[in-house]
Amino acid sequence: MWFCKKEEAVRHINQLGVCGRPFVFAIDYKQQSVWVAEPEAVNPDELLYDLNGFTNVVPGSVPDSDKPVEWKAMPVSRDSYAASFQRVADHIHAGNSYLVNLTCATPVETNLTLKEVFYRSRAPYRLCMKDRFVVFSPEIFVRIDNGFIYSYPMKGTIDASLPDAREHILADKKEEAEHATIVDLIRNDLSQVATEVVVERFRYIDELQTNKGRLLQVSSEIRGKLADDWTSSLGTLLFCLLPAGSITGAPKKKTMEIIAEAETYERGFYTGVMGYFDGRKLDSAVMIRFLEQQGEQFYFKSGGGITSKSNLQSEYNEMKQKVYVPIY
Repeated sequence: MWFCKKEEAVRHINQLGVCGRPFVFAIDYKQQSVWVAEPEAVNPDELLYDLNGFTNVVPGSVPDSDKPVEWKAMPVSRDSYAASFQRVADHIHAGNSYLVNLTCATPVETNLTLKEVFYRSRAPYRLCMKDRFVVFSPEIFVRIDNGFIYSYPMKGTIDASLPDAREHILADKKEEAEHATIVDLIRNDLSQVATEVVVERFRYIDELQTNKGRLLQVSSEIRGKLADDWTSSLGTLLFCLLPAGSITGAPKKKTMEIIAEAETYERGFYTGVMGYFDGRKLDSAVMIRFLEQQGEQFYFKSGGGITSKSNLQSEYNEMKQKVYVPIY
């Protein structure tokens, strides 16, 4: 597999966009490692993808498997999480950020391989890089279709089995403030590359199935109009929006510095973006719900947004709640 730096990736994607040539891509969180390939050049033994139906999975090739899923998570201790949480909280109270996405790497034990997780998980955006990671994301980054760019930031998660779960999360002031901050950030991001930027839908709910039960996720839809020649600067446009606002915070640059100070591991491709261009339109996803392999050990990376209204125990519980695979 061929990886490149940001500058080379921008040039390459711009060239592919001008020519209307389809490609698949994955960009890490820090934009230091970028994979771009035309579909016919992708070896499915090295990388598998199914990006909202754009896939290199051959029909009829999916292996049958009905073995029960063994899944044991060993989250970081509350004290360890509290140390990172406090660093973030201090910065927020000092006025350095309004919202910080704090994440952790949780060791997990499972009887599944990365490839088995890819085949068995149910998510609109899936990608498996051999011996490195598998991601099964429900979160759209941006879509471009018919001259318009759309973003769907996802902020807010709750156990769907809780009494009045839907009403509870929509009435939660902390969740509402966090979501509004991200929507405002994404609206500003899109305004760098588009005109007529509007919020089409605010705080709608999707339901996700997981191996641990149902979750409710809160999202919004934002739309802007692109210039007629947007394909000629597709790489420039894409990287202008990175990293995704929903997995950093606001203001973005300072918040990334806070994340680097507070987190105790490297995100790598986790919270990067992946997607495809089919020659006419682009579809992409934020690389969340992420299982990484390091030698014989697996790590599930997850987290959530911290604001001035955040409660340590609630945020710790949310981070643990997101350690799941959508197999059911």
